[in-house]
Amino acid sequence: MDVTTIAWTVLLLPLIVAVSILLGLKRWSGLASLVSTGSAFITLFLCIRLAGGGDDLEAASFSWINMGDALQIDIGLVLDDLSRGMMLIVTSIGFLVHLFSLAYMKDDAGKSRYFAGLSLFMFSMTGIVLADNFIMMFIFWELVGVSSYILIGHWFEKDSAADAAKKAFLTNRIGDFGFMIGILLVWTLTGSIYFNEIAAAVGGVENAKLLNIAVFCVFCGAIGKSAQLPLHVWLPDAMEGPTPVSALIHAATMVAAGVFMLARVTFLVESAEMAATVIAWIGAITALVAALMALQQNDIKRILAYSTLSQLGYMIMAQGVHHGSDAGMFHLYTHAFFKALLFLGSGAVIYACHHEQDIWKMGGLRKKMPITFITFAIGTAALIAVPFTSGFWSKEAILEAAHHEHLWGPYTLAIIVAFLTPFYMTRLVIVAFFGKNRSDNADHAKEVGPIMWVPLALLAFMAVFSAYDFLTGPLMANGHADIGHLIGHFGLTATLSLTGLVVGVSAAIYFYKGKDKDPISIPAFADRFYIDEIYEKLIAIFQDGASKVCDLLDRYFIDPIVARFPAMTAMTTGSILRIFQMGNVQTYAFMFSIAVVALIVFLIS
Repeated sequence: MDVTTIAWTVLLLPLIVAVSILLGLKRWSGLASLVSTGSAFITLFLCIRLAGGGDDLEAASFSWINMGDALQIDIGLVLDDLSRGMMLIVTSIGFLVHLFSLAYMKDDAGKSRYFAGLSLFMFSMTGIVLADNFIMMFIFWELVGVSSYILIGHWFEKDSAADAAKKAFLTNRIGDFGFMIGILLVWTLTGSIYFNEIAAAVGGVENAKLLNIAVFCVFCGAIGKSAQLPLHVWLPDAMEGPTPVSALIHAATMVAAGVFMLARVTFLVESAEMAATVIAWIGAITALVAALMALQQNDIKRILAYSTLSQLGYMIMAQGVHHGSDAGMFHLYTHAFFKALLFLGSGAVIYACHHEQDIWKMGGLRKKMPITFITFAIGTAALIAVPFTSGFWSKEAILEAAHHEHLWGPYTLAIIVAFLTPFYMTRLVIVAFFGKNRSDNADHAKEVGPIMWVPLALLAFMAVFSAYDFLTGPLMANGHADIGHLIGHFGLTATLSLTGLVVGVSAAIYFYKGKDKDPISIPAFADRFYIDEIYEKLIAIFQDGASKVCDLLDRYFIDPIVARFPAMTAMTTGSILRIFQMGNVQTYAFMFSIAVVALIVFLIS
C-alpha cells in the first residue's frame, strides 16, 4: 500500500464506519462499538506507517470547484512532519478513548450513536490535520463543530447536556465567522488558498495593516475552537458529555485544532508582528484567568476543564512568540497524553463512585483505587511540570521562548500560572484521594477493570517519557528533553518555575490536608468572574432591544405600509371601479358616448 492510499484510508475509514453504524449496525450496539474501536486501531497503525519516513509530499488531490483562473479548489492532503506528528497524537488518543469507552459506555442506551459520533469526530479532525488548503480545512473545521455538538449532547434528554451542546456550537460559530473573513482576506492579499503558495507569496504583501487584520481574523477561529478569552465559555460546560468525550475533546482533537491551525500558518503569524503580539497576550491572559477559575471549582471534570483552558493559553501564547511555534506544538504533544490520562482517570473515579463528580464527596480513594490513584498522580505530576516529566520539558520550552523574545508581560503571567497550576491540582488530589470517605459512593468505590486501567497505564508511561528522544523521534514531536542544556543553562526561567512548583504544592498541602470543606472562599473565582452571567445579561438586553425594534417596525412600518397599504389600495380601487359596474344598459351607453367624445377632443387637440 503506497503512501497516498494510506493517507486517504486514514481519512475516509472513520467516515465509512460512522455511516455504516448509523445505517446498518445501529441495532447491534456491541458490534458497532467493536467496529468503531477496530477502525481507530487500524488508523493508528496506518499513521505509524506514515510516520515511518518519506519526504514531505502532497497526496493525489481531487478537483472540487474550478472557475478557471479565478478560483480552483481541490481536496488534497499534505504529508509533512507537522501533519504526520499530529496524526499520531489524534489517532493514539482516539484509540485509547475508544478502548476506554468500551467499558465506560457498555450499558448506555445510545452506545451505537455514541461510537458513530466518535468515528465522525475522528474523520473531521483528520481532515483538518491533512488539509493542504484553507477551504478544505474550513470544511472539516465546521465538521468538528458538528460532531462535537453530537457528542457533547449525547445525553440530550438532560437539559444541561442539550444546552451545553448548543452553547459550544453557537459560541464556535462566532469565532468561525471571523476565521472565514480571515481566509477571504488572505486570498485577496496573496491570491491563493493553498498553504505552500501563501507561504511563498506572503513576503511580497505590501499592505501590512490589512495583513495584520487578516491574521487576527484567522486567529478568531482559534479563539473559538481552542476556547480562548472571550469565547472560552463553552468548554467547561462541555463536561456535560460523557467523560471519554471530554478526554477526546480536551486532549488531542477539538481544542487542539486552533493551536495546530496557527502552527500550520506560522509563516502568516510571523509576518504580522502586531497580530502576533495580540495572540501572545490573549494566550497568556487566558492561561492566568482559567487557572484562577480552577482554584475554586469542586467538580473534578471542571477543574480539569479549566486546566485545559490554562494550558491551551500556554500553547496559543507560544504561537504568538517569534520562533515559538515548535514549543507550542511540543506542549500540545505532551499535553495530549497527560490530559487524556487525567480525564480518563477522572472518568474511572466517577464510574467507581457511581457518577459522583464533587471532589468534596469523595476522599480516601487512594486505598480503594490504587492503580487509578498512581496513574492520576503521574498525570498530575506532568501537568504541574515536576522535573523530568514530559510536561516539564514542554512548558519550559514555551517559557524560554517568551523569555528569549523579551515578551515580559506574557512571560510574567505565564510564570504566575506556573504557581497556580500546582496549587489547584494538588488540591484536587488531596481532597479526592486522601483523607476519609465523605460519602457512601466513595465508601463503596473499588478499582476499575483492566479495560479501563490499561489505557491509564499506557498514558501514564507517555506522560512521563513522551518528551525523551526514544519517543519524540518516532512520534515526530517538535521538541525533546535536553538534560544537558538544562544543567548547563539553569537560569531565571527554571528557577522561577521550580519555585512556583514547590510553593504551589506546599501551599495546597497546608490549606487542604485533612479538611472536609474548602477553607478558602473566593466567589469571583468560583463563579468564573461572572463572565457567563454578563453574557446572559448582554444577550437578554440585546434580545429585549431587538424585540422592541422589531415590534416598532412591525407596528409602524410593516403592518401599515407593507401589509395594510397594498390591501387598502386594492380594496379602494375595487370600490371605485364597482361604481361603474351597475348592470344598467342606458348607463353603459352614456359612459360609452362620453368616452367617444373625450377621444375625439383628445385627437383634435
